Amino acid sequence: MANVKVYNMKGAEVGTIELNDDLFGVEYNEPLIHQAVVTYLANQRQGTKSTLTRTEVRGGGVKPWRQKGTGRARQGSTRAPQWIKGGVVFAPKSRDFSKKMNTTARRGALISALSKKVADGEFIVVDELKVSAPKTKEMEAFRKALHLDKRTVVVMDEADPDVILAARNLPTLSTISVEEINTYEIVANAVVVFTKGSVKKLEEVYC
Repeated sequence: MANVKVYNMKGAEVGTIELNDDLFGVEYNEPLIHQAVVTYLANQRQGTKSTLTRTEVRGGGVKPWRQKGTGRARQGSTRAPQWIKGGVVFAPKSRDFSKKMNTTARRGALISALSKKVADGEFIVVDELKVSAPKTKEMEAFRKALHLDKRTVVVMDEADPDVILAARNLPTLSTISVEEINTYEIVANAVVVFTKGSVKKLEEVYC
């Protein structure tokens, strides 16, 4: 089992924590992680785009002019695509982009992504994450103390509204609760910060 240093919000080392190899020490599986990320992003798409074809546009039931003898090109409807207010060719329609991934594969992808972060030294544990008030400057001080200069996600054992409000104005720092954790959030961020409580909760579920 790997031992990881534990820091406080001021960046000082306050101890170590032992990580379970069943969760943080498995082999890297890139194809499985790719599948999980594609599935996650596909499921975020609303698929609500929709425009009208020439059969759905209102009007255009009368032939604009006679077929022959006018010198103009023949036209059957003022709602053909080349006309103003005409229908759209191959109009996009609402569709379901969602994909399915079985639970075992989804969990395997998350565990593999977490293990990769630990192996690469991009996994940080803090003893707790609290702010006295929902002020951005407190989370900014936390970010600077731990040298979180790259895109970072902080995983909390419980969603703290004050922490969420304090961090939301920082462009490189995002927060989620441990219940919301997913493979995409792990691989999309350069650094992952866990609280001790969130590590314990994750081990209770996956180990």
